[in-house]
Amino acid sequence: MSPGIEALLEQARSGMIRLTPQETVQAAARGALVIDTRTDGQRREQGDLPGVIVIDRTVLEWRLDPASDWRIPEATSYDMEIVVVCRQGYSSSLAAASLRALGLHKATDMIGGVEAWRSAGLAFSDHPADVRY
Repeated sequence: MSPGIEALLEQARSGMIRLTPQETVQAAARGALVIDTRTDGQRREQGDLPGVIVIDRTVLEWRLDPASDWRIPEATSYDMEIVVVCRQGYSSSLAAASLRALGLHKATDMIGGVEAWRSAGLAFSDHPADVRY
C-alpha cells in the first residue's frame, strides 16, 4: 500500500529549508542557480522569471549533476545552491529531493511556486527565457 502523495511530499521536504519568493531573489543575488521546471505552456500563461534557467523536469538530474556528461556549464559542484521553481511549489519539492539524493545537498525549492511569486508582487522578465535542453 502506497503512503500517498502527501507522505511523499513530507518526506521530500524533510530536512530541506524551502525559500519564499523574496528569499529566492536573495539566493539568486548570492549566486544560487534558480531552475524553472514549468512547461512551455505554463510559462506562456504565467510569464518568465528573471535570471532563471529553464530545464525540463524530465532531464533535470542529468543537466545539474556535475558528474554527468550532459550537465549544463553552470553545474560545477555538488556544493552549488540550487532553487527549483514550479507552478505551485509541489513538483519542485520532489525535484529538489531528487537533486539532493544525487548529492546536491544545497538543493531546495520555492514555497508556493510562481503563483506565490506573482502574489508577492515580484517582477517578471521581459526577456526570452534561458531554456536549456
